[in-house]
Amino acid sequence: MHQAKLTLDPAFKVAPVNRRTFGTFIEHLGRCVYTGIYEPGHPTADDDGFRRDVLDLTRELGISTVRYPGGNFVSGYRWEDGVGPVAQRPRRLDLAWHSTETNEVGVDEFVRWCRKAGVEPMMAVNLGTRGIEAALDLLEYCNHPSGTTLADQRAANGAKEPYGIKMWCLGNEMDGPWQIGHKTASEYGRLAAETARAMRMVDPSLELVACGSSGSGIATFGAWEATVLEETYDVVDFISCHAYYEERDGDLGSFLASSTNMEYFISSVVATADHVGAKLKSRKKIDISFDEWNIWYISRGQDNDPRTDWPVAPRLLEDHYHLADAVAFGGLLITLLRNSDRVTAASLAQLVNVIAPIMTEPGGRAWRQTTFHPFAQASRLAAGDVLRVEPVSPAYETAQYGEVALVHAVATHSEEGGTTLFAVNRSTDEPLSLEIDARALGGARIVEATTLSDTDVYARNTADDPDRIAPRPNENVEHDPMRVLLPPVSWNVIRLA
Repeated sequence: MHQAKLTLDPAFKVAPVNRRTFGTFIEHLGRCVYTGIYEPGHPTADDDGFRRDVLDLTRELGISTVRYPGGNFVSGYRWEDGVGPVAQRPRRLDLAWHSTETNEVGVDEFVRWCRKAGVEPMMAVNLGTRGIEAALDLLEYCNHPSGTTLADQRAANGAKEPYGIKMWCLGNEMDGPWQIGHKTASEYGRLAAETARAMRMVDPSLELVACGSSGSGIATFGAWEATVLEETYDVVDFISCHAYYEERDGDLGSFLASSTNMEYFISSVVATADHVGAKLKSRKKIDISFDEWNIWYISRGQDNDPRTDWPVAPRLLEDHYHLADAVAFGGLLITLLRNSDRVTAASLAQLVNVIAPIMTEPGGRAWRQTTFHPFAQASRLAAGDVLRVEPVSPAYETAQYGEVALVHAVATHSEEGGTTLFAVNRSTDEPLSLEIDARALGGARIVEATTLSDTDVYARNTADDPDRIAPRPNENVEHDPMRVLLPPVSWNVIRLA
């Protein structure tokens, strides 16, 4: 059995918990929108065609923001197609995902869904095939009170009050050759800066996100951020990061340590941003919006055969997650929290069906994937301040990342809610006895411990067995000194009060 220990101390404050860390993402991709959040003929559908079962799970998941409408989709999107009478909306070819977009759901429906879910909308503008004018028109349509053609058009479409959307993404993954309207860093930086300046003429209080690299492995990583920020530093608030991880060639050990790469990604972007700030002699700090992150088995979805059909809402990227995926996912979430001083927004990609924590069947059931649980627990229990936690832990050797600690952890603390420790055990074969030193918390003791684990690390949840992998009480707790036994390949939540 492995042995490890850590110290909890409210003096080890990183930053307040950012509620926007628990954001997610809805894109017009596959079945995320159609038969995902929206299915008028479903038995649970409300008067607007939204699935109530999905809304219930969304509230349980505890998301704070939703990024929309993409993603790669936004780089070819004409937002005007998705407003006005549904029967009159055009059907368009979606080049990003080789599908047909019906535009039954657009800006107004999305914001209406956000209101029902109790979440903050986060809008992306098309800087691929369009630019400044279309971004200004969308902003005016969404946020201007009245008295202009576009604001009055919104009111005529049923939304008299402005939407007040504060957070806007200036395009999506413009560094990627796969992106419609792909640009060099200089080309994108100039367009993003001019778009940002124009949008701020409408509303100086907007929070704007410039596109960073779509992965730390892309050839232009680092240089892209430096060039883009030299153009946009004074007019944006965030630079984005996107990262996806998967188990490759049976290398479970490296996969469980995926957060090592995310940590490198974050620290590199922070260093680059601060370098640009110093070069520009600016006191301003650029934060990170990690607005796409998840486990995604990209290698399984490679298809070199050209498609000739243009289906509506095809089944795309519907990964079915197992326990090991949930543990690696939990490690990524811990890393986002550990960097809350600079990662002040994040969006799990995506919400429903497409690499998602929630799965549905058309006309049928909705259920929680394994990755649902770490996100829901962290969103519900993380409160107050994020505390830096540095476990003294055995290490193991990985093929991708070298020597990595078996325990990865973070804690949050508030005077009202107590202290919550989130930890993963990356060991693939042995449990780990974790000793917790909480002397700095006075008389705090463990009041609850749960674990997400299974004898089969590749066990999944299904519509017929939706709770195979779910948090269970961890009865292996000792109080003097405080110890908790963490099963191999497990996500663990320990509450102290």
